[in-house]
Amino acid sequence: MLIGTSLKMYFSHARTVEWVTEAARLAGRHPAVADGRVVPFVIPQFPSIPAAVEIGGPAGLRVGAQDVAAEDAGAFTGEVSAAVLAELGCRYAEVGHAERRRLFGETEEIVAAKVDAALRNGLTPLLCLGELERGEPAAAVAECVRQLDSALGVARSAGRGGDIVIAYEPVWAIGAARPAGPDHIRGVCGPLREHARARVSPSARVIYGGSAGPGLLEAIGDSVDGLFLGRFAHDPASFGSVLDEAAALTRPGA
Repeated sequence: MLIGTSLKMYFSHARTVEWVTEAARLAGRHPAVADGRVVPFVIPQFPSIPAAVEIGGPAGLRVGAQDVAAEDAGAFTGEVSAAVLAELGCRYAEVGHAERRRLFGETEEIVAAKVDAALRNGLTPLLCLGELERGEPAAAVAECVRQLDSALGVARSAGRGGDIVIAYEPVWAIGAARPAGPDHIRGVCGPLREHARARVSPSARVIYGGSAGPGLLEAIGDSVDGLFLGRFAHDPASFGSVLDEAAALTRPGA
């Protein structure tokens, strides 16, 4: 089970260090993290990545970046390359979040280029996808499969493969008071995971985001490989409680 959160631009660097320190303490003493059944991760702002790697790494807390450049090097002022992120110790590169698409005009072509950049530099793309409007699960699955195939187009053309994490985040649920209903999540994530493992990689994982928080995983755990937490993880104790939920679901014989 992958359990992680993006801190977006909510925290100062000092508060990020405090959060990572506490999350690392919780992860470091957790038996399910120690034996590999649960993998925690955090995605802070770029300047906080080195500190997060230093503090979180020894405890098994992996670190990702909230964005990645499509190019590896060159005159691209303000961009951060996947090569540098890998050099710093990042494991994941978040790509295609709805806010990047809406606020910064990221097209499907840009998303595909960034997915390929992550893969060719040894990072695991954490690909965010989801439908804009609430509808039936079957329609959401079709749209998510379309987005997934589009996002992998450049990498496939280059003959490139690798690990991928798909974060199903229905846009209508992001920032909402509560997540999508368990039946909807299972109805989308189960078929999406089957498609990804059959057509992308047997190791492909699907996690749910979109107002996800404590108490959700038990209801959807048979159809997902973890949670991508938002504001409900700002309290490290809540993050720790979700680690406990994931541990219970992955306990031998559970």
